[in-house]
Amino acid sequence: MTPNNKTTEAGDHFTQATKAAKYIRSLTPLQPRLGLILGSGLGDFADRVDNATAIPYSEIPNFPVSTVAGHSGRLIIGTIGGIPVAVMQGRVHAYEGYSMAQVSFPTRVLGLLGIKRLIVTNAAGGINTRYGQGAIVTISDHINLTGANAALGPNETRFGPRFFDMTQAYSPALRLLAKEEAAKQGWKLDEGIYIAVLGPSYETPAEIRAFRTLGADLVGMSTVHEVIIARHMGIEILGLSVVTNMAAGVLDQPINHEEVMEIGRRIAGQFTGLLTALIPKLANKT
Repeated sequence: MTPNNKTTEAGDHFTQATKAAKYIRSLTPLQPRLGLILGSGLGDFADRVDNATAIPYSEIPNFPVSTVAGHSGRLIIGTIGGIPVAVMQGRVHAYEGYSMAQVSFPTRVLGLLGIKRLIVTNAAGGINTRYGQGAIVTISDHINLTGANAALGPNETRFGPRFFDMTQAYSPALRLLAKEEAAKQGWKLDEGIYIAVLGPSYETPAEIRAFRTLGADLVGMSTVHEVIIARHMGIEILGLSVVTNMAAGVLDQPINHEEVMEIGRRIAGQFTGLLTALIPKLANKT
C-alpha cells in the first residue's frame, strides 16, 4: 500500500488542518480535552472509549493513512472516565514514504480540536538492560536521530512561534502522576530517554552500543516529531513506551515485528489499567 494521495502536501497546512478539524467536529458534538496516540500493538485500548465516534483516517480531509500492521488507522472521539478524548488508533511514519509535514499533520489537527494534553505511546526496543520485555516506561526526554525536524520550513504563527523551548518536552508533573498511579496499581513505572531513528530497518548492534553511550534507554521510529509539533502548539506531553523487544545485540536473537505485536497484546491489561485510571487525573490537573 502506498501513502494515500489525499494526504497533505506543501502548502497552507493551517488551512488544511483547520478543514480536517472542521470535518471531525461535524461528526460529533464532543470537544476533546486530551489526545492519545496509540503505537504498534496498543490500538486495542481504543475499545475502552465510551460514546465513541470512530472516523477512518481515509475519510478525514488531508489526513495521512496508516500502512503498517498494528495501526488500525481510525480516530476515535468519545469519553474515558467522563473526559472527552481524541484517540488515534495508529500513526504514520516517515519510513512509509510520508513527509515530516504529513507525519505531524494529525498532531496539528488534535491541537486545533482543542486538546491541552497529549499522551504519546509507542513500541520500543530496550537498550537499558534493566528493562524486561513488556516493561512500560515513561519517557523523560528524547534524542532525535531521524535526520529531520517536523517544524522545518516556513513558520505558521497561528500554530506557534518560530523558536520554541524543548527543555521539558515531557512534562515532569504528568510523569509524576503516571508513576503515582502505577504505584497504586502495584507496579513500578520506570523512566528513560527515547532515541528516535528513521527506520524501517531495525538497528545494528554497533548502533545500539553507540546509542547507549549517548545515554539512550529506548529506541524507536516514531513519537519525537509528534512531540516537537505538540510543544510548538503549547500542548503538554506524557510519553509512554512499551518495551516490546530488547534492542539489537542485547539478546542473541533476531528482532521481528510479530514479536512486537505479541508483547503489545500480552501487556494490554496493565497498559489499559494505567491509562484508564490516569486519563481523568491528567485532564483535570490544574
